[in-house]
Amino acid sequence: MLPSEIFFNNFLDNIDNDKKMQCDIYEKEDTIHIEMDIPGFKKEDINIEINKGNLVISAEKKEEESDDKKYLRRERKFYGKYQRSFYLGDVDENHVEASFENGILKISVPKKTEEESKRMIEIK
Repeated sequence: MLPSEIFFNNFLDNIDNDKKMQCDIYEKEDTIHIEMDIPGFKKEDINIEINKGNLVISAEKKEEESDDKKYLRRERKFYGKYQRSFYLGDVDENHVEASFENGILKISVPKKTEEESKRMIEIK
């Protein structure tokens, strides 16, 4: 008798790893908007950091332990840490807003106005 793993394993399993955390980034009315797919995660699993125009989004999910199940095929396991980072330029880091609903993370990052990013240099 052949092991069940032969019938249930798929050699293409790891090809779609790049499809996690897909996003769209667009600018509208001096604000950068990021919409990112993070299905299967809770709001508590997601961390957003911004520092000097660098935005880092990470999501981590711990593996759930289950001793009472013997899986023949497990496709819905998504545990581990995923991370994406973007350089957004000169942005107003104090007014970043984020929301998460139905597996979609939405982040709005206002750009600094020209007056805020411009600094006069005194000549000595």
